[in-house]
Amino acid sequence: MVFIPRLLAAVGFLFGLTLAQQDLLAFQDGISEYKLADTVTAPEIWVSAGDFPAVIRTARDLTLDFGRVVGVNGTLKEFDQLPGSPNGTAPIIIAGAVGHSTLIDKLVDAGKIDVSEIDGKWESYTTALVEHVTSSIPWALVVAGSDKRGTVYGLYDISQRIGVSPWHWWADVPPKTKTGIWVRNARKVQGPPSIKYRGFFINDEAPALTGWAEKNFGLTPSGRPFNSEFYKLVFELCLRLRANYIWPAMWGSAFYVDDEANGRLADEYGVVVGTSHHEPMARSEREQQQEVEGNWDWIDNKEEITEFFEGGVERAKNWETMYTLGMRGSGDAASPTLTADSLVEIISVQQSLLEDILNKNLTDIPQTWVLYKEVGRYYQSGMKVPESVTLLWTDDNVGNLLRTPLANETDRQGGAGVYYHFDYVGSPRNYKWINTIQLVKTWEQMQLAYEKGAREIWIANIGDIKPLEIPTSHFLDMAYDMSNHADPDSTTKWIHQWAAAEFEERIAERTVQILSTYGKLILRRKYELLSRKPFAYSVAYYDEAEAVLAEWTDLLNLAQSTYNSLPQSTRTPFFEMVLHPVLAGKTVVELYIKAELNLWRHRQRRTSTNQLATDVQNLFLEDQAITSRYHSLKNGKWDRMMTQTHIGYDNWQEPAENTIPTLLYHGEDNVPKSGIMGVSVQGSNFSFPGDPVPTLLPMDPYMPSSEQRYLDIFTRNNGSFSYSIASSEPYVTISNSAGTLSTTENISDIRSIIKVDWNAAPAGSTEVGLKVAPSNAPGSWPITFNLPVNKRSVPSGFSGYVESGGVVAIEAEHYNKHEEKNDLYYVVIPHYGRTLSGVKLWPVTADSQSPDTAPKLTYTFHTFTELEKARLLVFLGATLNHDPSRVLRYAFSIDGGAPVIVQPVPTTPMGSEPSGWTDAVIAGGWTSASTIELSNGSHTLDLWILEPGVVVQRLVVDVGGYRQTSLGPPESTHLG
Repeated sequence: MVFIPRLLAAVGFLFGLTLAQQDLLAFQDGISEYKLADTVTAPEIWVSAGDFPAVIRTARDLTLDFGRVVGVNGTLKEFDQLPGSPNGTAPIIIAGAVGHSTLIDKLVDAGKIDVSEIDGKWESYTTALVEHVTSSIPWALVVAGSDKRGTVYGLYDISQRIGVSPWHWWADVPPKTKTGIWVRNARKVQGPPSIKYRGFFINDEAPALTGWAEKNFGLTPSGRPFNSEFYKLVFELCLRLRANYIWPAMWGSAFYVDDEANGRLADEYGVVVGTSHHEPMARSEREQQQEVEGNWDWIDNKEEITEFFEGGVERAKNWETMYTLGMRGSGDAASPTLTADSLVEIISVQQSLLEDILNKNLTDIPQTWVLYKEVGRYYQSGMKVPESVTLLWTDDNVGNLLRTPLANETDRQGGAGVYYHFDYVGSPRNYKWINTIQLVKTWEQMQLAYEKGAREIWIANIGDIKPLEIPTSHFLDMAYDMSNHADPDSTTKWIHQWAAAEFEERIAERTVQILSTYGKLILRRKYELLSRKPFAYSVAYYDEAEAVLAEWTDLLNLAQSTYNSLPQSTRTPFFEMVLHPVLAGKTVVELYIKAELNLWRHRQRRTSTNQLATDVQNLFLEDQAITSRYHSLKNGKWDRMMTQTHIGYDNWQEPAENTIPTLLYHGEDNVPKSGIMGVSVQGSNFSFPGDPVPTLLPMDPYMPSSEQRYLDIFTRNNGSFSYSIASSEPYVTISNSAGTLSTTENISDIRSIIKVDWNAAPAGSTEVGLKVAPSNAPGSWPITFNLPVNKRSVPSGFSGYVESGGVVAIEAEHYNKHEEKNDLYYVVIPHYGRTLSGVKLWPVTADSQSPDTAPKLTYTFHTFTELEKARLLVFLGATLNHDPSRVLRYAFSIDGGAPVIVQPVPTTPMGSEPSGWTDAVIAGGWTSASTIELSNGSHTLDLWILEPGVVVQRLVVDVGGYRQTSLGPPESTHLG
């Protein structure tokens, strides 16, 4: 029933266009006569001695990469002019930046290479086989860049294509060794990246990254571990990921001060350095605290702060720098005195300093203003920001865009960008342990930002770097070439390509399944939020907690079996990036679920309460063992990298140490007078006999296949007893209808599943008695539970979803009909959200719609319950009103009635969370409820999405049976 979207229409020039689709490199003999390397020969890499240091350094990296792949290092040679003849017989790669490399310029002048498609463009390159370079050089592989980073990316492109991962050091990905490398007679042109400045922010870096770096790099004279040896590895990673921009670590660190070589080194590598959202003018927060005399307050300390700003520009003036403008209060907090007018004054002073010191036009100086939290309200008040400044919009710290450019902002000279989070310290809880990012949600938000015109800067907060390899790669690949991420299936395709490149094609599809499922499970609740009350997953309704644990168990089995299938060399990176988050994550989720079941079963007075307590304690120890396993990898290379606390949060801030949840124990004081035998029913934590006897949850022919009805029989004291269960009607049977439980034999609980033979059951509603009779159980007595059996039927020929248990639940992609209208249609986003997928209006550049103009989705369903007022619940993504002039809206209609327009996310000033935001981000999405009039019978539900930012996941019609849980009821049975 999933609608496969039509081919997306062309949307103008695609940045990062590859003009030659054929890969330049081949790894089998016979495909090309031009051999570049084998196990005894590697190429010479020729560069101009006067080229950019970044180009020469990257060429040196490429010589080593050939050694990693074929076992023989290449050789770097620097020339002032193209030599008349080579000194040896090694194949040749010639690389350089147009206008800075005498070698490349000579080839251009001689007509040997065409650079017309890249000349003067940003970070572009062309790579081609050039024949007859000179009379004595029969051929060479030539990489010509439009600028220094264009050349760097062209060289690293060869590295990746021969088999060296950008994560070869940071995630221990082994090279894909080759016995031979050949060059096809072809040409590649890579145009400008989709996003001009693309990068990451190292943040919230204590205790993990800080402790690891201290062990490996020691401390600088200022007592910090992030020296130039550390940043060499960071800069190389940045460039191999085809990024160009970083915000350096800032918790107590000062990039330019901790090691005076840091700034110069970044420039030599070709990395643009900025500073975070609250650190203006290339100066760190620590410098604010140590060097500014008086308060960090513009209103009463302008002269001192202006001098401080000036020092930052003077220090960085010879290096490629992105200057963060504006300011916040001290310590990354809102200022009590700043106003929009004072911010206008601050930015004016800052721009004057930039012009005077750098002696450049402002339009030639990269500068950004980060509209983080309360800062956005200054802009919303009408504050005028110079056109040369890039407006850097932000998310809400958990991946939901607060703002995208409006139509009248897209032609600003400085453009717009996005500061996005994969890590955060703040409300509702920190999340900085391991990867908790759903990749397809990132795609949905950043594709929206891109299409809305935020294309100047993308920067992601990636915390400690190490646990966030996959979302970092995904984010930066999108930023580099969005044309490869244009359609809703692109994240699935990206995971496949990434897994094939990092590991093996053989496991790529399994990795897609692992990472897609992991994203779904972790979006439901971040680890740090599992200790929050009420507990994430219901132990009472829909067997939710047990079902979630089963999903995690299945996922771990898949990840573990995939890991086991890999050769030893590839297991380490697979563990670091794929298996570890699944293994560690499942352990923590299981710990919390079993802790909740411990409390539930204690109320039921089960002796197995104590086993659950033991399980939780063992899982707590297992969590520590998994951390130790990670720290022992590669002979302790990553020791201290997983030291972030993550169990036992009781407020937004991390606990000082991991602490085990509260556990209860079943003892003599909890043994009921009604004897050793206990029986429980779904949805109740009572224990029978003794407590008031409830009616069992009803059964009907249309129960979802994942739902069961059952009784649990268990021991309430040490010892043993036997039991039997008898049904008053033959058409109702029950598994485990007789048995013996014994604590001495560790058989303390038995689940008896109830089945109904619907062919034999009478029509209408009946009640069937299930009598549980004990024997050898002093003090206990027989007890009968009443089971409502509702045999009902839908009209012949009905096609759609059928009520069971007082609800109809439908996954959004399972519509009965869909429309295309006014060049608009709906797309399914696979694996988006908390259950199956998301449905979204396409394209995202569509104007606001009404039910008259938008295409329609139609769902059919049948209800049996008579209810004066029912409810329609729409499960949505956690998207916010990112365009204040166009709030998120959808509309619905029941049985052809007048459409009802709904605004699911309340309107709020920029920088403020809307009402319900905390619950929405905790749960991974909004749930919007509307009252509807509904008689029993067959119905149609029409749905219109009126704004492209709305993503619908599920629809639930509640006719009185809805139970409050995290995920809602399982999807209803579909007929026809």
